[in-house]
Amino acid sequence: MDHRAHTVSEATEFPFEPPSGAWYDRPADTALLEPAGNPGSEAVVAPHEGAASVVSESGPQAEAPSDWEQLYDGGLDPTAELPHDATRVTDGAGCDGRPVEQPSLESRLRPPALPEGLGINPAVLEDIVLRQIVVDVRNNTTAIADKLHLSANLVDVVVQTMRDRNLVEYQGMDGRSYVVGPTEAGRNHANQRSTECRYMGPVPVSLALYTEVVRSQHPSLHLDRQILSDAFGDLVIAPDLLDELGPAIHGDGAMFLYGPPGTGKSSVAERIVRAHHDHVLIPYCFEVEGQIVTVHDPTLHTAIEHQPPGLDPRWVACERPAVIAGGELHAGMLDLALEADSGVYLAPLQLKANNGIFVIDDFGRQSASPEELLNRWIVPLDRGIDYLTLMGRKFEVPFDLKVVLSTNMQPTKLGDDAFFRRIHSKVFVGACSDTEFDEILRRVTEAKGIRVAEGAAEHLRYFRPYPGRR
Repeated sequence: MDHRAHTVSEATEFPFEPPSGAWYDRPADTALLEPAGNPGSEAVVAPHEGAASVVSESGPQAEAPSDWEQLYDGGLDPTAELPHDATRVTDGAGCDGRPVEQPSLESRLRPPALPEGLGINPAVLEDIVLRQIVVDVRNNTTAIADKLHLSANLVDVVVQTMRDRNLVEYQGMDGRSYVVGPTEAGRNHANQRSTECRYMGPVPVSLALYTEVVRSQHPSLHLDRQILSDAFGDLVIAPDLLDELGPAIHGDGAMFLYGPPGTGKSSVAERIVRAHHDHVLIPYCFEVEGQIVTVHDPTLHTAIEHQPPGLDPRWVACERPAVIAGGELHAGMLDLALEADSGVYLAPLQLKANNGIFVIDDFGRQSASPEELLNRWIVPLDRGIDYLTLMGRKFEVPFDLKVVLSTNMQPTKLGDDAFFRRIHSKVFVGACSDTEFDEILRRVTEAKGIRVAEGAAEHLRYFRPYPGRR
């Protein structure tokens, strides 16, 4: 059953449009060389427009970096002015004692133009770029940038650094882009590094930025009877059940749906996410301690049709996720899993469900006991943080989601009073009334093209087969 049937309107425009001009459009070693004033002195490199002067020791002293260049190292484009809503936040103090100003979150969600703006381990970035060059054999930097979801200028900087180390070489021009290929040393280095990780794809974001984005996307719900009726419009639900679902959806903590089999608990749980009508940003992956953790899952995350302009392409704007697991759920699915073929770690289900809902259907029928599953989330539910284990070390990730437990088992068989005190919202989903049954029958038969004779609904409601009759 499709739990993502609602339509999200076109994304609002991202606060910042992409800059109209590139910061530069050639690798550093192609800068124009001009003779110095004295015949015996070394050449002076002419800087690109807007940059501080860089000269040899025999030339004048280099100018101090401008405020824009300091911000540019953090991922901002110095060719653009700070937007009015991009607040510059102070964070500590510089070497001169003055506060160090940091770009806003919105600014850091723009495509970085320098490697420093990515905020990840430089070795991870270099490995991904070099691995792509080795696989492509001969490709231009613009095409490589598209595959890695980076700007062409940023790839030029990385390629130039690797060229200085004799890992790659220029093999000509393709339009305004350099065609690059690996050297023998580059192939050997890539093969050696690939024994640990063979990931190729969008470059990861930093864990710190991912955490900040998840925190900023905590849902702010406004619910009323009409919104709830629209969310569950394809189901037949009693008004008093809607009145109970509203506060449970709006409230914090886990939600418990219980009742006899066949009353629609699973259908209700799957549609809770429809109460949200906004979208969230989800990264393809993030980097932690030199390792890559993949987050975006196209089977669980539905990208909106029109992505916000100016957004860093390492992020995807999606509908709020609804992750559903049933009796197949086990404890191993709640922690990182190493993918042997690629050497990357797969995010657990609750991490993929961040900023959305995580439904555990048929609760109590998993291989892990109900106490084990709930105890796994005592701290995350209370504090909004989770701890994952990577190579024997634990690290902190955000836990911002609604956990929904659905069961047709007797609650007394699942836990004691202490167990249920940890679940804030408990909603009983009972059998439908005669009127509701008739409406359900009418909808199903119309959808199937079946004609219903007069009195058939009443006959089905009260009909009971004789013992032994099939």
